[in-house]
Amino acid sequence: MIRRCLVTFKPFRIFVVGIGFFSLCFLMTSLGGQFSAKRLGDSPFTIRTEVLGVESRGVLRKISDMLEVILKRMDSLSKLDNTSNSEARRLDELSSAINRFQPAGLVEKIQAIAQNVSNMAIRVEQILQSSMAQGRGQDGTSNQCEVPRDPRFSECPGKVDWMRARWTSDPCYAFYGVDGSDCSFLIYLSEVEWFCPPLAWRNQSSRPTQPALREKAPTRQAAFRTDLSVLLDQIGAGKESLSFMKRRIRRLAQQWATAANRLDAKLEQRWRDQKKILVHVGFLTEESGDVFSPKVLKGGPLGEMVQWADILTALHVLGHNLKISMSVKELQGFLGVPPGRGSCPLTGPLPFDLIYTDYHGLQQMKQHMGLSLKKHKCHIRVIDTFGTEPAYNHEEYAMLHGYRTNWGYWNLNARQYMTMFPHTPDNSFMGFVSEELNETEKRSIQQNKVNNMAVVYGKEASMWKLQGKEGFLQILHTYMEVHGTVYYETQRPPEVPPFVKNHGLLPQHELQQLLRKAKLFIGFGFPYEGPAPLEAIANGCIFLQPKFSPPHSSLNHEFFRGKPTSREVSSQHPYADQYIGRPYVMTVDYNNSLEFDSAIREIMSTKVEPYLPYEYTCEGMLERVHSYIQHQDFCAPESPFIPANFSRQRSDGGSWVTSPLFVPLPNSTALGWATNVTAPSAWPPLSSLRLLVSLEGQSCVEACHSAGFICEPAHFRFINTKEALHGLKVQCEVVDSEINHILPAFSVLRRECGLQREPLLFSCAGHSLKYRRICPCRDFLHGQVALCKYCL
Repeated sequence: MIRRCLVTFKPFRIFVVGIGFFSLCFLMTSLGGQFSAKRLGDSPFTIRTEVLGVESRGVLRKISDMLEVILKRMDSLSKLDNTSNSEARRLDELSSAINRFQPAGLVEKIQAIAQNVSNMAIRVEQILQSSMAQGRGQDGTSNQCEVPRDPRFSECPGKVDWMRARWTSDPCYAFYGVDGSDCSFLIYLSEVEWFCPPLAWRNQSSRPTQPALREKAPTRQAAFRTDLSVLLDQIGAGKESLSFMKRRIRRLAQQWATAANRLDAKLEQRWRDQKKILVHVGFLTEESGDVFSPKVLKGGPLGEMVQWADILTALHVLGHNLKISMSVKELQGFLGVPPGRGSCPLTGPLPFDLIYTDYHGLQQMKQHMGLSLKKHKCHIRVIDTFGTEPAYNHEEYAMLHGYRTNWGYWNLNARQYMTMFPHTPDNSFMGFVSEELNETEKRSIQQNKVNNMAVVYGKEASMWKLQGKEGFLQILHTYMEVHGTVYYETQRPPEVPPFVKNHGLLPQHELQQLLRKAKLFIGFGFPYEGPAPLEAIANGCIFLQPKFSPPHSSLNHEFFRGKPTSREVSSQHPYADQYIGRPYVMTVDYNNSLEFDSAIREIMSTKVEPYLPYEYTCEGMLERVHSYIQHQDFCAPESPFIPANFSRQRSDGGSWVTSPLFVPLPNSTALGWATNVTAPSAWPPLSSLRLLVSLEGQSCVEACHSAGFICEPAHFRFINTKEALHGLKVQCEVVDSEINHILPAFSVLRRECGLQREPLLFSCAGHSLKYRRICPCRDFLHGQVALCKYCL
């Protein structure tokens, strides 16, 4: 194979003909590998080997790295106008040395070649440094690019050394003008990053302003929207997943419009800041593998697409400035990241107030934003179906205490994770919507219900492989006609019993008609926590589900293993069991035939109306998302809470007296914030606080729920104090401040009390058999567990 290569130097040219171009053509011929070489301006120099031993490949990789450095150095030399005749002669010698490589017997001499290449790299570096030193002397810029020793920029020398060794590791450095010279390193480290002081001879007016010093753009008012055509255009096309989401948005368009008008009236047209929001749906990108789109029409999971469609619609209807990304290329374009591998920061301000993504998208942002992700992560909201608990979210703590998983460990505020159901109070509850029926539709459903008709929850044949299903299905068949909606292409799935009337995979409107006729919607235990049971209950069905004993969790069940939560799931759909309950939901032991038989007979004799919790209506979701956007701010630094600043009150006589911050509430064992003490600004407001103590081994999630409240992690910082312990009459001989996700808590036996030292580890979910937790509970609106009574 013959290749002609041209390397240009000023004021002369070197031609390398045939197999001599840095020995690449020769190596390719002699070793049977395939190599590709491109000019520096095209891409970093690469070598690709097809047929080489492991040891040879390792050596060739080293040769490749050295050749890349040589090529870049020679390119730098080509930019110098003052190359002397002696240096030109030295470069001629270098070229001759390069061309002397011959293909005979080189498999055995690879190590010798590597040494020659290393010597060449040293010679090129010497020539480059000599030429640049002469250049600085001639143009009067001598000493302008010496590495400063400024105590205010103590990391500068180390960063320059790193750049000297590694600037070719990412093309983004060349994008910002780095060319291998110390001047370019200092310009980059003072103007793109801020590790070195500004260079006096540079034009400072062109230097980017640090983000903290930029003026904030004036806010605009958000106005409710009822026209969804712009949103539908933004979502795009080309995937069945996107088509599914657009069909859903169109079907619910009128309900969203009605909900927008209701919420607008409820808010009395108060000012709402319009936010610039990026939505990056990571799991649907090609880079993440996108296993969902091909399965949309084959019975695959739709829950994530249902939720994302509703999130996009809610943000659009609320009137925010929305950008939608469904690929890494779009993500890079919207964020304005430099090309490369993510080593360089964004030089401009983050162009968005909020970024909604998922774990796949978060990983892609880390890869392409590099250092900037840490600076801007307070703007991110992660859509997370099953939740992320604080112990898994804190990277160092998770590593030390066995909570490290493939997910989690992002060191976010736990409320930045947003779940499908309100099962993890440490996170924020995002949710989705189900179609709401009007009164006429509800009456029609009740009149046309078939009392002995059941529909099985399970679109994939694999869901019917449950061991022991024959027993309870036979009991069900004794009383009811059993219908299925299992996907198949040509033949009926053998997993589905012959007595089941299988309709195949149904479009949404046909499935809805089937549910409106059926009396029972029955689950087999999987999938967990999907939207279908809520849709069935909204269409007048009773949902029957299995009880799990022991509860399923990451400790005993493969599905939850690796997920960043220790939550125990006691049934297929805990939300339906806990927040809806009888008569709409029945949870029984499917292995107990008498209990199952009794449940079926009870269901047949029970009449229910279609029911949908308010938080899963369009209005409920708009209300919740509006509140998060307007009130949750994880970027503003929280001022330290100093109890003494609030407990000291001036008496009528003018003297200072100390008042308790927490006082008993009427008809309750919980404490509340004292009404005569000015409360610090907070959301949710401290008027919602209900302070209580858990039992040993009980989490704050359970303690608050048993008292009729919900745990509120935003209030932890106000009760992580000795004043709270005193108000609860906790006896402490020792009060320590430690890093542990069960704190604040105390041991009754040892009379030891512990306060939390790491705010990221405030956890509603934490529990210990040896400790009782100090729990910040709050009240909540009926049908809207995410919001307190005065949160809206």
